[in-house]
Amino acid sequence: MTTNNTVKTNSAKAWLLAARPKTLTGAAVPVLLGAMAAYLDANNEIRPLPIVFCFLFAFVMQIDANFVNDYFDFIKGNDNEKRLGPERACAQGWITPAKMKRALYLTTLIACIIGLPLIYFGGWPTIFVGLICVLFCFLYTTHLSYKGMGDVLVLVFFGLVPVYGTYLLAIPSPSFSISVEALVLSLSCGLVIDTLLIVNNFRDIDNDIEAGKRTLAVRLGLDRTLQLYLLSGLLAISLSGFVFILKGHYFSFVLSLLYLPLHFKTFGLMKSIRRGKALNAVLGKTAANITVYGVATAIGMCIDTLIG
Repeated sequence: MTTNNTVKTNSAKAWLLAARPKTLTGAAVPVLLGAMAAYLDANNEIRPLPIVFCFLFAFVMQIDANFVNDYFDFIKGNDNEKRLGPERACAQGWITPAKMKRALYLTTLIACIIGLPLIYFGGWPTIFVGLICVLFCFLYTTHLSYKGMGDVLVLVFFGLVPVYGTYLLAIPSPSFSISVEALVLSLSCGLVIDTLLIVNNFRDIDNDIEAGKRTLAVRLGLDRTLQLYLLSGLLAISLSGFVFILKGHYFSFVLSLLYLPLHFKTFGLMKSIRRGKALNAVLGKTAANITVYGVATAIGMCIDTLIG
């Protein structure tokens, strides 16, 4: 069986599309910033191995989340002909539901196996954090997204957990003292990545109302969600910028500002399109903005470490 004349069901191309490689930016940026925060604090002396495992865990968990989302949204009937977002594997017939169900359990198992070595660096609490990540990966699609909890979960699982978690695992001598800079950077990263979810929910307001999903965008409405998109990016840069300047990390601050003109431009595009499938272009540009934010900020942190 083939679908869309180009994708053979359950083929390698089908699985690549189902994995949604473009979403891996959201997995990579928090780990990158957590590693650079450790690099900045530890004066060039960091543990590279846990960073590698954090990257791998984040990548596999992101793919796992995509499979979970794809499967359960299809089963619940949310991926129907009214869907405005990018095409989904099960709905398009690229992957059969039975295969997707097996794949999401397999990727969950692989993520857990990848995470096991981190116990050596972070101790037994690492198991608890890993299990929480897996649990909420399923709970988000099946329950919490319907209750408007998505934005909070992004701040936690694309901000606090991967940024600060990577930071703690990467520094040579972890302590119980809190790094304000790493903590604020975690929140800033979560806010930037949340702009991606805001675009998704903004585009899907009408469909989500029909499906009974009470996302934050549904609660706020179109105009206030637009404002939320703009303010999330501004608040992110303001928070991290304040701490960077306070710590004397001026390159980190200046290079992070490269994100702002892109964010303003994408906001303008989002405001002008307002409704429909055309908002998927805003989704792609927002993902690109996140990459610029992560890479530029990381380069600035690297420079500040070398000259500090």
